[in-house]
Amino acid sequence: MTTSAFRFCDDLGPKTILHMYEPAIGLKAIAVVDNTAAGTAIGGVRMAPDVSLDECFRLARGMTLKNAAAGLPHGGGKSVIFADPTMEPSSKEQLIRAFARSVKQLTDYVPGPDMGTNEAAMALVRDEGGRSIGLPKVLGGIPLDEIGATAYGVVASADVAKDQLGIDLKGARIAMQGFGAVGKHAARFFAEHGSILVAAADYSGAVHDAEGLDIVALTRHVEAGGRIADFEGGERLQREAIVSVDCDILVPAARPDVIRADNQATVKAKLIVPGANIGITERAEAMLHRRGVLCIPDFIANAGGVICGAVEFAGGTEAQVFPLIDEKIRGNTAEVLERMKHERILPREAAVTMARERLEEAMKYRRFSSGWSVQAPRPDVELRAVS
Repeated sequence: MTTSAFRFCDDLGPKTILHMYEPAIGLKAIAVVDNTAAGTAIGGVRMAPDVSLDECFRLARGMTLKNAAAGLPHGGGKSVIFADPTMEPSSKEQLIRAFARSVKQLTDYVPGPDMGTNEAAMALVRDEGGRSIGLPKVLGGIPLDEIGATAYGVVASADVAKDQLGIDLKGARIAMQGFGAVGKHAARFFAEHGSILVAAADYSGAVHDAEGLDIVALTRHVEAGGRIADFEGGERLQREAIVSVDCDILVPAARPDVIRADNQATVKAKLIVPGANIGITERAEAMLHRRGVLCIPDFIANAGGVICGAVEFAGGTEAQVFPLIDEKIRGNTAEVLERMKHERILPREAAVTMARERLEEAMKYRRFSSGWSVQAPRPDVELRAVS
């Protein structure tokens, strides 16, 4: 086990680390259950070739804080699968099923969709392991990616934060880093407020039009399997250029650490509202704050997806989802900004303090141990075979 794996070990967790390895089909995966004081942990399953143990830790801790801040009866967890999500469908199904069989031993963790997985993948997880959220409608689920639950919360958070900066969503110029399940819906919801999508990016590149991109055409292009780099409705840019596009609101909605200390000086946006987890490093957030750029913490802005998942897990209905997301994310965004101003601290510090207060209150009522366990044959072995 690498030393960096333990940098998040503290009074909150992690509770369990599970390494999964099945060489016959190429499964290599990690699950982290960080904290279950408030209830069963909920957290997505991320699939990408370059995920890591460190990333899984950071995402799991983010879910602990996100769920606590949102007042959900759930703890935080996360899983990562080391694989290319664009692989041939039958191979992907085999991998997801093997993961589900392995992770079902974590009875205090409920997987959900994340980058590289979707409602169909969660149906496979439930079929093999019996627990998942974000299921297809036909299985009684509330498909959070399909309805744009996370994106809805991002726009609600931006609508509260805009007043801090004196900007209006009507006419606001939006840049979307990532145009998948979160990005495409966020662009649509912003447009309903009169905002203009001036740039979007995916893994292949970026496209820019200062007068506004055609959101409907871009969405159709991407949903048909097209790359943003091949979209003909604007000026083509390098993928990394999305960070420095001239805009009012920047939405990181894809990979981790796209805004870092080495590129934050190029950011022209006044407001950053993350649609993805850990899209901005903490050091970059502090540097942006000193420059007057307001960064809403990721686990405050993008909690819509897990709120939707919690409603599904509790047996609620789709009609309950958007009002609850609106209430919780608007309230939390306003409280974070108020704490930031009153205590003169960074937005993230305000958000973490708020979440920890709620989590520590929950921990008083649970038989909870702050100890953690690593499920591996020896502490220095990173992977273990599973059947």
